[in-house]
Amino acid sequence: MDETIDRTLDAVGPRLKRLRLQRDVTLADLATQTGISTSTLSRLEAGLRRPTLEQLLPLARAYGVTLDELVDAPPTGDPRINLRPIACGDGAVVLPLTRRPGGIQAYKFVLPAGGDDAEPDLRTHEGYDWVYVLNGTLRLVLGEHDLLLEPGQAAEFDTRTPHWFGAAGAGPVEFLSLIGKQGERAHVRAAPKGAPGG
Repeated sequence: MDETIDRTLDAVGPRLKRLRLQRDVTLADLATQTGISTSTLSRLEAGLRRPTLEQLLPLARAYGVTLDELVDAPPTGDPRINLRPIACGDGAVVLPLTRRPGGIQAYKFVLPAGGDDAEPDLRTHEGYDWVYVLNGTLRLVLGEHDLLLEPGQAAEFDTRTPHWFGAAGAGPVEFLSLIGKQGERAHVRAAPKGAPGG
């Protein structure tokens, strides 16, 4: 058992470095976000220092991943709950939050830092999308509209409209996406049940 733990902890450093590079974050920026010194972060990434729980928690929060994902823990429990992230070639990471055929599908997207001059590659497909920004600034090109969405802002649109997502400016950006078949819209209740308008 100790050997398994040693191997798992030894693999954390390279994984931390890969996550940081995928998200285009400097050690200094990460130090500011986590409160861990740049020298400690550098030693963790190089495998010269073993991570502690006090270091892993803020790192997992900064990268928007679970502790299990950060240390690549073996899957346990119900696999329908333990969904693994999908790394895309452009540095984006997609985390499926649902895994059932039909109905509304939920995803968390983490897009790396982008350039404000990035040329959008607009796509279309069947369905309806509801997007909610968690962190960063999301650039959403929707038909002829070029929008910037900040944390707490949402957009809802028919995915047959040509669209594209990217991180604006310094990036990265994290957002939730609910995608349903045509006509299945996501609704958010603004007032408690029984209140006027509820």
